[in-house]
Amino acid sequence: MATPEFILELREKVGHAPLWLSGVTAVVVREGDTDIPEILMVRRADNHEWTPVTGIIDPGEEPAVAAAREVAEETSVIATAQALTLVHVIPEVVYPNGDRTRYLDLVFRMQWHSGEPVVNDDESVDTGWFPADALPPVSESMAERISSALAEPGPARFREA
Repeated sequence: MATPEFILELREKVGHAPLWLSGVTAVVVREGDTDIPEILMVRRADNHEWTPVTGIIDPGEEPAVAAAREVAEETSVIATAQALTLVHVIPEVVYPNGDRTRYLDLVFRMQWHSGEPVVNDDESVDTGWFPADALPPVSESMAERISSALAEPGPARFREA
């Protein structure tokens, strides 16, 4: 489902006014055939860019649960959160229909448990595992999210304006 029902209901009330939403980026990692870990990536249907799995947290949903849910919904892969690695605000997004949104994004390093990725919904057109040192081209923002998830374990990073 591309737009959660609760957002559609909000849009009926606020129109295109800016919404502040919470989202997750799930950087799913598994050990590869070499010492280089593999990262689960999806190619988005809207802009054809490669990214880790991303999604919106449902009202009252735990963020780590949302990350695992989004991974399963979009790729059929089963993964669990290992660490919160980055907390940041995404610049305002203006959608083609005029809706405006800002996201508080929580980036999780996720551990792969089972499943091979398949395109499981209409949000992506391709998916697969990529060695961390041979990822497809990604935006600067996505590179930062992936880098945070691959960094040595430690406390989450926070941007300071």
